[in-house]
Amino acid sequence: MSGLLAQMTQSSQTRLEQARAREPEKALWARACDMPPAPPLRLSPEGFDVIAECKLHSPSAGDLSANTSDVESRVTEYACGGACAVSVLTEPVRFGGQLEHLTRAAQVLAPHNVPVMRKDFLIDPYQVMEGRAAGAGGVLVIVRMLDKSRITALLDCACMLKMFVLLEAFDAADLEIAREVLALRRSHDEKILVGLNCRDLDKLTVELSRLSELAHSMPQGFAPVAESGVNTLDDVTKIVSLGYRVALIGTTLMKAPQPRELLGKLLSTGRQTAMGMATRRLRIAKGEVS
Repeated sequence: MSGLLAQMTQSSQTRLEQARAREPEKALWARACDMPPAPPLRLSPEGFDVIAECKLHSPSAGDLSANTSDVESRVTEYACGGACAVSVLTEPVRFGGQLEHLTRAAQVLAPHNVPVMRKDFLIDPYQVMEGRAAGAGGVLVIVRMLDKSRITALLDCACMLKMFVLLEAFDAADLEIAREVLALRRSHDEKILVGLNCRDLDKLTVELSRLSELAHSMPQGFAPVAESGVNTLDDVTKIVSLGYRVALIGTTLMKAPQPRELLGKLLSTGRQTAMGMATRRLRIAKGEVS
């Protein structure tokens, strides 16, 4: 495990212990189950979607709050721009997040029918329950941080609470673990996306080539998500051409003074590319082109 993930695991464990001291798991489970249903995650039939991210700080990019007066206005811009979901960082030490940000985002996005995803370094089902109790409709689960039994426990908890999961991998070994875990869940009624993060966690640099190198290694039957490094319209065209169905975009949108406009352009470019590819496949199937 990289230095950053090791730090985040320890920090997450500390926060987990503090949260358990404040509220027993049984009480938290009851609160989570009493929440009104979160908006469902719906992917566009046009073949491309964006999970837009709200984060006030980043270890690689620093302070990202310059264009954000408040969480509510930022996530509303994302919803109006067409995001299929909004990812909200709740990690406080390196990303400036809070569970309160998740709650506020969920409240303002509910009328837009857009779900919120808790993005954090989760290590225990208790933290999935925390997310649901705060209004989240989905959670991030990072393969590299957990053994297969713990991954399964988080997925089971999310399934019981009817939350979607973004299962995040960083390399071929992570993807193999994801495939093994997912192969045992074919009978489950759940929504799981599989993401490939192309950030180097030691150098905090982006290796966009990883998205092309591992595109064919993504587990079949699960919408593939490109994470990190998708900054331009050309980047969107490239990842869609590689077969990615969704992009998780954070820093680029956080730096944008007009995120709704930028998000609309990213979606339009991705969907035009996806529809063009679908048309070409259809023509090949009909023998019209080779």
